[in-house]
Amino acid sequence: MIYCLSGKVVKKTLDSVVISCAGVGYRAQCPASVAAALPGAGAEATLYTVMNVTDSDVSLYGFATEEQQTCFELLTGVSGVGPKAGLAILSVMEPQRVYLAVSAGDHKAFKAASGVGPKLAQRIVLELKDKVAKGAAGDAVLEDLAGVQTASAGAASGQAIAALVSLGYSQSEAAVAISKIDPALPVEEIIRQALRGMAGGR
Repeated sequence: MIYCLSGKVVKKTLDSVVISCAGVGYRAQCPASVAAALPGAGAEATLYTVMNVTDSDVSLYGFATEEQQTCFELLTGVSGVGPKAGLAILSVMEPQRVYLAVSAGDHKAFKAASGVGPKLAQRIVLELKDKVAKGAAGDAVLEDLAGVQTASAGAASGQAIAALVSLGYSQSEAAVAISKIDPALPVEEIIRQALRGMAGGR
């Protein structure tokens, strides 16, 4: 497996990047967010990759971070989620958002990705919930977003709102969701309950 490519960016499009390594140009298909995250043509860059081999094709998929690379492999391990769907999901959701949506059972979040319908979205949550829990990915992300393990009631609510806003929710949506939850709970639990509440209300 080609784990990563380090070299000069030859060209970028909305869904692919070409990097020249030792005189060979490697083209990798990417989520829409990746090309924007990498430097322009002529600059040096590192692309984390996943190689997919079939009877008729060998394809490379590229990512700006190892977190995206790992998340893509996790997503494409779900039955029915091919590379195209994996790229579509990571085009609209960062890995943190994927893990939090899975932890909260928010299958509707995945429907924002092109080509992901209700049944596939539900399967993603169902098949990944145990994997995310065993890897403690959800808790780790919640702690990162919260910034601290414990906090006072007022501070906890403020940090939870900030975390939800960073995930793409509006300030008002986050505030309404948080207002329904006991502010004395740990920050991580407030975020988790708020995500569940918003998922059910969509």
